[in-house]
Amino acid sequence: MPVVGVGIDVVDVERFGESLERTPALRERLFTPGEASRPLASLAARFAAKEAMAKALGAPAGMAWHDAEVVAEESGRPQLELRGTVAAQAEALGASHVHLSLSHDAGIASAVVVLET
Repeated sequence: MPVVGVGIDVVDVERFGESLERTPALRERLFTPGEASRPLASLAARFAAKEAMAKALGAPAGMAWHDAEVVAEESGRPQLELRGTVAAQAEALGASHVHLSLSHDAGIASAVVVLET
């Protein structure tokens, strides 16, 4: 399967937490209800995943944050559920498989997204 997009993002967990405290509405704007109640490091990793997804898609304007949601498989493995604006852009690129890796350690959260046809 050919790769049609790759994205990576890194987030400083403490700085991200300060942003959420400074702008309380940001949590609701960035995260779905299923994501919003998670611990700070997990939220930072999910934000990194959404940013990495946008980069993998070529960072087009007009994508909605809630249209990419990080969910966990039964095994705990993270997956991105795409809908709306994000799903449309992935389809336009011919991406049918999304691979996601998340990590958070030592105050840093990171995510890598690989899109394949």
